[in-house]
Amino acid sequence: MTPEQRKGFERLLTPRHIAFIGGTDAIIAIGEARRRGYTGQYWPVNPKRDQMCDLPCFASVDSLPEAPDAVFLAIPAEAAVATVEKLAIMGAGGVVCYTAGFKESGSSGEKLEQRLKQVVGDTALIGPNCYGVVNYLDNVALWPFAHGGSCPGFGAAIITQSGMFSSDISMSQRSLPLTHLISAGNQTVLGLEDFVDTLCENPAVRAIGVHIEGLADIPKFEQAALKALQHNTPIVALKTGSSEIGSRLTISHTGSMSGAKDLYEALFERTGVISVTNPSQLLETLKYLCIVKPPKGRKIAGFTCSGGGATMLADYAETIGLEFPAFGPQTTQDLVQALPPIATVSNPLDYTTPIWGQPEYTGPVFQKAIDPTRVDAAILVQDYPAPGLDESKVYYQNDAHAFAVAAQMANIPAAICATLPENIDAKTRAFLINSGVAPMQGIHETLNAVAHAAEWTQQRQKILASPVPPLQTAQTLGVGQLINEADGKAKLRSMGIPVPSGYISSGNLAPDIAQQVGFPVVLKMMGPKLIHKTEASAIILGLKTTTEVRQAVTKMRASVTLFNPCAVTDIFLVESQAAKPLAEMVIGFRQDPQFGWVVTLGSGGVFVELLEDTRSVLLPVSADRIAQALGRLKLSKVLSGFRGGPVADMQILAHEIAKICNAVQTDETGLHELEMNPVFIYSRSLLAVDVLAQQTAIV
Repeated sequence: MTPEQRKGFERLLTPRHIAFIGGTDAIIAIGEARRRGYTGQYWPVNPKRDQMCDLPCFASVDSLPEAPDAVFLAIPAEAAVATVEKLAIMGAGGVVCYTAGFKESGSSGEKLEQRLKQVVGDTALIGPNCYGVVNYLDNVALWPFAHGGSCPGFGAAIITQSGMFSSDISMSQRSLPLTHLISAGNQTVLGLEDFVDTLCENPAVRAIGVHIEGLADIPKFEQAALKALQHNTPIVALKTGSSEIGSRLTISHTGSMSGAKDLYEALFERTGVISVTNPSQLLETLKYLCIVKPPKGRKIAGFTCSGGGATMLADYAETIGLEFPAFGPQTTQDLVQALPPIATVSNPLDYTTPIWGQPEYTGPVFQKAIDPTRVDAAILVQDYPAPGLDESKVYYQNDAHAFAVAAQMANIPAAICATLPENIDAKTRAFLINSGVAPMQGIHETLNAVAHAAEWTQQRQKILASPVPPLQTAQTLGVGQLINEADGKAKLRSMGIPVPSGYISSGNLAPDIAQQVGFPVVLKMMGPKLIHKTEASAIILGLKTTTEVRQAVTKMRASVTLFNPCAVTDIFLVESQAAKPLAEMVIGFRQDPQFGWVVTLGSGGVFVELLEDTRSVLLPVSADRIAQALGRLKLSKVLSGFRGGPVADMQILAHEIAKICNAVQTDETGLHELEMNPVFIYSRSLLAVDVLAQQTAIV
């Protein structure tokens, strides 16, 4: 977004006047602006009508009193391009181009969209093929359908790449306070990243939600997301679509494991973006972040008036890393005295029905149990009666108010959640928000939101404390050309990456080479059709004599012939047998056209794809972030001395892997793709035992 486009976007958000250009859709948009409460000037433009919505029509944009601050454009595509050109020359602020028929409609539409991009100038254009913008803070709507949503003066800004989904959000019954709703459409001029970059500066915007189908400019998104992080504005992302980005054939496990989903997750981790998997979780997480502050940690005080509710909280919390710490001795004693004899003091706490709805009893219980020195957040489970069954509602509200007061006294974020989403009515949700409590819908959604918010707090601190250079997209991918394992290991050795000692040999000379290397040795047959040697029985370990090597050569020739007669060669690699490691890893590198260099770390060996224990990290990367990725692997338990086993120095391991990352990224010899599997991990070192490498072919 250029400085002029930013000014135009700000004019569009808070316009003095809006031009509504078109017919039926423009009429609806005028009605929606009125529904929102827009009090500025309405300028309908239609050459075939005298009036629209009891407002006099202008015959064309040339007839307008001045350049409009905002425009809602709903006319055929060809005419839309010509009109945008006129508006740009006039100096209009911003345009919501509702018109479809551009790149989404095929090659002719794509050419038309290119023309649109050429004529728009510095005008802030949203779309085309979008629903538009609603600014809830200033009661401005450029929107072609009935919409809902409300704003108490703060809330979430939501940007979607789906028009219908944005409309669905506005109709949500989840009491999410909204500041802005933007349907991005084709993003011909302004994109999702531009909106994030601008809106994160607004103090009323407490969180930003994004629905992403795909990003056109990954480095630009990274920059905007990090800016939001600096402004203390959380971003919650719902990424949909599973198709490969820059899909291409790959020979490595790495390529098959680090697809689009993993790359986006790596991007989100790098920038502190909270990733969710469904619309409900998107809205509930945003609600929690907007209404209460993110907790500093993952320790929770939980309350129910049901043993079943307490169990539900505890069971699911354990699966996502939230803790319900036991009460201290003094607190336990105080609670025993404050609770009925039938109560069992535990966290989560079932405070029992004998005191339910009686704040003179429940209030002290909440206050004693919510200890800010021991917990970071508090949750009360309450399912309210259906409309028309209000006799007991006051009892729920009594406890809710007592809970809110206790949380405020402790100065920690508080949420009241319904076991089932529909069991908190609109009036109750408003009551809770006014009490400073987040009205959450669904136990799993609530606990996930708390976990996400706590993780965001911690990640923000780490990312801001240890910045890394910005992402760089791949300059040119070229074509990968497979090189043999010996050449691949020579390349690694030149970059300072440890590999076993060994030599290339014919089958006849292999025993002599083995004696020179020193027993025990490993024998491998090499060839272009032997990419994954284990499958072809093209590798034999632990050979201790020249006789065993000679026999292994004969055996391997026979087994490879059975696998594929065309794969047999007389080229062997004889290497020293590496000592038994603490663990085996896969470390793979590839380039993506949008994300640049990617490293994939995981449990290695022959079961690498079966185990599915991998994390992808975008380069450049620091040792600290490598350590974080390692800590998220299941393998980390083995590296940390599982069941009394030896321990790997994780800091040394992270630094060694970071050195490899830097070497790969800065390698001037044309590395295209690299997979080391397995990499043997020892207490204070690593060894790349097997290597699959491609270098960029010269075409």
